[in-house]
Amino acid sequence: MSRIQATFKSLKNKKEKALIPFFTAGDPHPDKTVEIMNTLVSAGADMIELGIPFSDPMADGPVIQRASERALKNNVGITTTIKLAAEFRKNNKTTPIILMGYANPIEAIGIDNFVSLIKDADIDGVITVDYPPEESEQFVKKLKENGIDSIFLISPTTDNKRIELIINQATGFLYYVSLKGVTGSANIDINQVSKKVKNIKEFTELPVGVGFGVRDAKTAKEVAAISDAVVIGSRIVQEIEESNDGDLINNIRNLVVEMKNSISEEVISK
Repeated sequence: MSRIQATFKSLKNKKEKALIPFFTAGDPHPDKTVEIMNTLVSAGADMIELGIPFSDPMADGPVIQRASERALKNNVGITTTIKLAAEFRKNNKTTPIILMGYANPIEAIGIDNFVSLIKDADIDGVITVDYPPEESEQFVKKLKENGIDSIFLISPTTDNKRIELIINQATGFLYYVSLKGVTGSANIDINQVSKKVKNIKEFTELPVGVGFGVRDAKTAKEVAAISDAVVIGSRIVQEIEESNDGDLINNIRNLVVEMKNSISEEVISK
């Protein structure tokens, strides 16, 4: 059982939902990445989604695009991201790390090399936005052989046939993109998200996490009520962008604590 699977099992036994914050490695500076990861965990994160900086992040809105630009200016790319994750792992053996990125950097260093590097770094899962299931069988196979989960995105327009195709390859959990468009682009329609999550769960027992558009504690609480995990990205990256060095860590901690408390309140209210 992978760390991701074990974490979801443990949370389910406690009738809790996972909080999965996202930020981009190397933003605002590579020296801050491990400290931010540790802060996320101490504030209540159950897993960490770590973005690989990329020059053309097609699924990301302006906030995360700017984070990639800042990280790339700091000379942080795919190999440095993996090294930073490995540094975090030296002192944290339990929190799952999920890399989120795009096919181009992976292809550039080679799939075999990429999988070898992330296995050595003890990374738990990978989200590759532009590897569709039709084109990623060998990649997924390689990840599975090395005990690494392949996490796929499902969108509001994904039909049942394609959901089944995705589920045949996915492990760890499924990531439901709660709205049409890029990250941080709109408010969530909770009723529509609820219907889609129920639809997905008709096909699988894999946990379903919901992300894109979770910007405040109220929305996090609503999402936690209808899913297994809440993914928060643009809101955290915005906090990184707007905070000065002296306030950065406290601002991130306060935001994540607020989100975690709202999810916990959802469980208590039941």
